[in-house]
Amino acid sequence: MEFQGKTVLVTGAGKGIGRATATMLAARGAEVVALTRSPSDLDSLKAEIGCRTIAVDLADPAATRAAAREAGPVDYLVNNAGTTALDSFLDLTVETMNHLLAVNTVAPMIVAQEYARDRIARGLKGSIVNVSSVSSFIGFADHAAYCASKGALDAMTRVMANELGRQGIRVNAVNPTVTLTPMAVKAWSDPAKSAGMMNRIPVGRFADPDDVAEVILYLLSDRAAMVNGIAMPVDGGFMIN
Repeated sequence: MEFQGKTVLVTGAGKGIGRATATMLAARGAEVVALTRSPSDLDSLKAEIGCRTIAVDLADPAATRAAAREAGPVDYLVNNAGTTALDSFLDLTVETMNHLLAVNTVAPMIVAQEYARDRIARGLKGSIVNVSSVSSFIGFADHAAYCASKGALDAMTRVMANELGRQGIRVNAVNPTVTLTPMAVKAWSDPAKSAGMMNRIPVGRFADPDDVAEVILYLLSDRAAMVNGIAMPVDGGFMIN
């Protein structure tokens, strides 16, 4: 129950890594504030863990800022929400690029700004974990917008860690390999494509959402008190091949 008495905001809490993180936090004593786009996902999560819920489209910056303010105050933040699109570079549109940047990079910025401003104003320390991807390190075909948005998130994480760390707020990223979420199934359902990825993972499997959630909770917690500014692969060894 290491998060007993703590409140944690989790974006993208309805599915996949976000839902696993919210569920694990609640099991370890946290009060969860779940933020995601789908009201039905929020309803089922609330029934499961008893969290507070906020429905918002994170592609809308004004609505995102309003939702972040409504969610606070909280002790910790997990910026998990993300989306993807599969387009070759030559077919990638400005609209798709802007949408992925809005959800995967700009929304985490906005939510973290509101969280950090509140903590600093009240003289309190804190911790943020941004959920990135190994796609920030690797140029996966048909993932130009996704890779760009996650690379930007990693870069922003480093700046956040530098600036906010001086205010007592640690900021880290986790960078999972393919994780068996609905979004990953969409991107990696072709066996011809997934086999090459799987063969580069020494542990011989893709990640489960709980694998990633465990690392998120560690980085969020005081057990990681001297960990600040990292992009932590959760990849079964993918990055060493």
